[in-house]
Amino acid sequence: MEKSMKQRYGELSVRNKNHFMKIVLLIVLVFSFNTVTAAENGPPLTHKLTKLKQQLPAPALRLKNMDDEVVDIKDLKGKVVVVNFWATWCPPCRREMSSLERLHLATKEKNVVLLAVNVGEDMDTVFPFLGMISPSPSFPILFDTDTETAKQWQVKGLPTTYIVSPEGKIVYRAIGGREFDHPAIQDAVIKLTK
Repeated sequence: MEKSMKQRYGELSVRNKNHFMKIVLLIVLVFSFNTVTAAENGPPLTHKLTKLKQQLPAPALRLKNMDDEVVDIKDLKGKVVVVNFWATWCPPCRREMSSLERLHLATKEKNVVLLAVNVGEDMDTVFPFLGMISPSPSFPILFDTDTETAKQWQVKGLPTTYIVSPEGKIVYRAIGGREFDHPAIQDAVIKLTK
């Protein structure tokens, strides 16, 4: 039996719909890839810190790390503490993570501690992300899952970084991504140790 014109048109229509859907999917994938790449390669990170006119005492910070151990900033008095608030979904946070590791490696023998406070995420989200970073962070990653610590530190956007003096006062603040391994930032951090 020969197929009716209507049946042949229906088969053709289904085939065309499948091709159309494949093309749409391909366009969406290409656009998504370009968007992610653009976000990861966004505008250059800066290397400037904002020195606070009035140095205020650092708020409380007592959070668990990836080993489920509590880290308390009170125990770090006498050291310069770099406190970075970040999240895996934040493109500038992702971009600055390697430079934070390089800052950590350059200053860890100079009485400087780096604490990366993940805001609002859990270990299952953060752990796979850290495996993609090169060099992989060796500084403590802390979890502010309920965002209460970020609120106490008055974090308005991510990333936000504070540099705390050995006396426990916030000296510098940086809102937005930074090249933390830049000599200007390293020098500012090391000068606080003296």
